[in-house]
Amino acid sequence: MFTLTELESGASISDKDKRTTLIALLIVFLLAALDMTILSTAMPRIVSELNGLELYAWVTTSYMLASTVLVPIYGKLGDLYGRKLILVIGISIFLLGSMLCGISGEFGTLPILGDGMHQLIIFRAIKGIGGAALFTSAIGIIADIYPPLQRAKFMGLFGAIFGIASIIGPALGGFLTDYATVTINGHVIAGWRWVFYANVPLGILALCMIAFKTPRLNHGNRGVIDFAGAFLLLVVFIPFLLALTWGGHQYAWSSPILLGMFALSFVSLLLFVFVESRAQDAIMPLNLFRNRVFVITNLSSFVIGMSFLGVIMFMPLFMQVVLGVNATNSGFSMFPLMLGLMSGSIVSGRMVSRNGHYKPYLVGGAFVLLIGVFLLSRIGPETGLLDLALRMVVVGIGLGPSQSLVSLVVQSAFPMSQLGVATSSTQFFRQIGNTVGVALFGTLLTLNLTAELPRQLPMMTSSTGQGFDMSQAQNGVMSPGALRERIESSFDEMITIIEHAYEGDEAAIAQLQQSPLVPAQIKEQLPRSAADALPAAAIEQRVGVMRGLFAARVDQSVASVETGIRLAFSNAITSMFSTSLFILLFGFLFSLAIPVISLNREVKPAPEVAEVSA
Repeated sequence: MFTLTELESGASISDKDKRTTLIALLIVFLLAALDMTILSTAMPRIVSELNGLELYAWVTTSYMLASTVLVPIYGKLGDLYGRKLILVIGISIFLLGSMLCGISGEFGTLPILGDGMHQLIIFRAIKGIGGAALFTSAIGIIADIYPPLQRAKFMGLFGAIFGIASIIGPALGGFLTDYATVTINGHVIAGWRWVFYANVPLGILALCMIAFKTPRLNHGNRGVIDFAGAFLLLVVFIPFLLALTWGGHQYAWSSPILLGMFALSFVSLLLFVFVESRAQDAIMPLNLFRNRVFVITNLSSFVIGMSFLGVIMFMPLFMQVVLGVNATNSGFSMFPLMLGLMSGSIVSGRMVSRNGHYKPYLVGGAFVLLIGVFLLSRIGPETGLLDLALRMVVVGIGLGPSQSLVSLVVQSAFPMSQLGVATSSTQFFRQIGNTVGVALFGTLLTLNLTAELPRQLPMMTSSTGQGFDMSQAQNGVMSPGALRERIESSFDEMITIIEHAYEGDEAAIAQLQQSPLVPAQIKEQLPRSAADALPAAAIEQRVGVMRGLFAARVDQSVASVETGIRLAFSNAITSMFSTSLFILLFGFLFSLAIPVISLNREVKPAPEVAEVSA
């Protein structure tokens, strides 16, 4: 026989069990953090082999949608049935999703699941369903076994683990993609598939340690699951995030589809508030919002989370396209940012554990982040890697405190009975900020590129003449050989049209006269109509001269196009960073308003003792 008091009190757990549990939770955190970073450098190869460039964003969006909306649900389930059980279930689903992602497309097109790219998107959503439990349950278990002042130190370790994963993830993903392709019994396993399989051994180790070595915690608090609230939460955020993802891409912002999705989200939000105000065990109790610490701290975390993922996602794009750094090395080039983040996270966590004063670090971090993003908004094609590294260190230092202290502050503002739902709700708002940031900054980048590319490269309008092919532009600067072939092919096509015009083809004459890309000198030499067609000998002579002139201009054209693309991407990305400064300013103002509370509350046993059968 044992009691709930013995199970729930962090004081009743031996130091050895605490250390084992902490190691297991750090592995869980590393597992989840690696999954967020390892995929970025593998994605170009994946969409190439699965023929799904148009679905590129959905590989990330499906995971984030599934994981984000389920965070508060897992938090509540952890309060009801114990965080250890929920974490074991979450790891199991996560590993299943990883293995399924690895076999995407191996068996061709499948009924219901579709082709390889659609399979990957569905399996990433399954992985996200499990991934939602990892961060929330891990942080909640730490809160179960350690008092706040000790917890601050370990939260710094969690932030450092995320920083380590952010450093090694992109480089590891690129290495596996390039060098891990193997042939087993005549079957070729592409290197990018190991990006997903690599999670499995680490996940199995964490699963065994949690299942067999971690004591039961917070078990036996029975209640009713708020199914209505869970469903409405999904309906609130899925249409909203999908609309942000599609806006300006698949549909115009004013289209009936997007307006309808925003309206559905708003109506569902009103229904969610109504249902939660009457639910016995609400997924997200509305009384959380009566706590000023919870509201202000999460507002700050939400805004900073938006900017954080914007920098993480788009800095590699800047380095690869604008500075010409390859994919694997761009992963290594993120090291200064993560070094700053780890330093800021660990130092702030340790300082708070010593003196209990958290607000100066949160406010100072937000201010340093504001300065860092301002410095990033001033980079360009001429920026050197060392210069960029120094700017990214500043950004990382500014991000560090928010990564380690936000959950600590919110946890300290609530009693143990609400610890799980408060922690999961905080993680939920941070992830929503990340997800909104992906959608918002992705849209800003697209809008900026739509304006910048035609301005820098009027000669690269799409073949239809109605818009601009951004994928061609990016591939051109990242694959100079392909760009040269495309330019040579364009010259050959133009010469063929000119030859037809000399022969009296009136359609070819009209096309050349209307094209802004054809030099005025060539237009003056064109026949006015079919009656003015040139003799065959004259055509042959003029075409020969043009071929020589065009051949001499290939190198110049390639260099000009590359420069234009780099400048266009640079302006688009730095303009996006400039816009994020206004968003970060709100985050800084929110951090100034965070209330100050004491962190000296110890983890106390439950007041009532109930017997539970062993």
